[in-house]
Amino acid sequence: MITSFFSHPSPTMSATSALFTPLKAGAVSLRNRIGMSALTRNRASATGVPTDLNVEYYRQRAAGSAGIIVSEGVLVGPQGTEWPFAPGIWNDEQVSAWKKVVDAVHGEGAKIFAQLWHVGRVAHPDAPQQKEAGIPVYAPSAIAARGGKFRFLPGEPGYVTPTAIEDPSTLLPLWKKAAVNAKAAGFDGVEIHGANGYLLHEFLDSTANTRTDAWGGSPQNRARFPLEVLKTVSEVYGSDRVSIKLSPTGGYNDVGMPLDETIETFSYLISEADKLKLAYICLVRYSPFTDIVIDGKNRATKHDVVATYAPLIKNSAKFANSGFTGEEAAKFVADGTLDGVFFGVPWITNPDAAKRLQAGKELNMNVDFMTLYGTGSPDEEVQKKGYTDYPTAT
Repeated sequence: MITSFFSHPSPTMSATSALFTPLKAGAVSLRNRIGMSALTRNRASATGVPTDLNVEYYRQRAAGSAGIIVSEGVLVGPQGTEWPFAPGIWNDEQVSAWKKVVDAVHGEGAKIFAQLWHVGRVAHPDAPQQKEAGIPVYAPSAIAARGGKFRFLPGEPGYVTPTAIEDPSTLLPLWKKAAVNAKAAGFDGVEIHGANGYLLHEFLDSTANTRTDAWGGSPQNRARFPLEVLKTVSEVYGSDRVSIKLSPTGGYNDVGMPLDETIETFSYLISEADKLKLAYICLVRYSPFTDIVIDGKNRATKHDVVATYAPLIKNSAKFANSGFTGEEAAKFVADGTLDGVFFGVPWITNPDAAKRLQAGKELNMNVDFMTLYGTGSPDEEVQKKGYTDYPTAT
């Protein structure tokens, strides 16, 4: 099914010019201020190894003049897996395959960060890699997320009640090993996935984290695990090559707190993370596309994410994501509100998205949702559909 659910009017060259100046994000020099956000596409092998098709996909988008590409979510271990055919970075075979992706991106003049990912309570014990790991689905507290359908499992089961993690510090070596492997693969840095109701977000959210020890309760305690992850990977890369993605409005995967608590929690986390002098902090704006409805009510805590939190970022580059047009992104950069903007859907359907924005050409926003998350077929020709076959502008 092809749909143009997303609106993206044609820009003009002058309207987007602010996006096409160089930027130093921490230790990383970018040729422009347009990023490609992490986009789960489920085209790795069944064992989480990137393929030659992945190499071509990323090469195309680097050639399309992205300043920085963030990889699709890369799993830090087989435990904590929700998506089939999502890539990992816990073994040598995966590292070698990622090196081919990184080399292709660098060959086209772009930079690339690995997004390090653990899905926490929204994994399923019957997922193949989860079963292989032989470890329960775990989370900050034994609270199941509502909703969910695992379409690759018989009967499309929903989420399960996870096992509460006894000592969260025992998980930190997963991120350290993933960062070591990402560095070995040549990634310019790493982005910590702290958004969308996955493990780090679960620690932040008081509806998912009801602990009464040093890892829960106050905003400071709930922010402890994400901050410890940032410090852990910074030991490998240096903090100026480390970043974090946050979605304060919640919604997706059944997270979201009252507004006052949301602002207090994320203001504390962002202020403390910024003290580490990260490469960048990415703020995801509210999107109706990820705002699920539970018991007849929208789950997200809708508020102006950029206006609320961007002023708190003083030592790291400020990026935002979700629903930006080229003109809007350029305006935010031109007036100093942001240093750069990540685009998602435009990079799916436009391998040359940045070049189109710079030239004032129309963006193709007709997404084939039937192939968005893969086809489940091992046939590479089938997997190309809706992945590497979107055309560039003429």
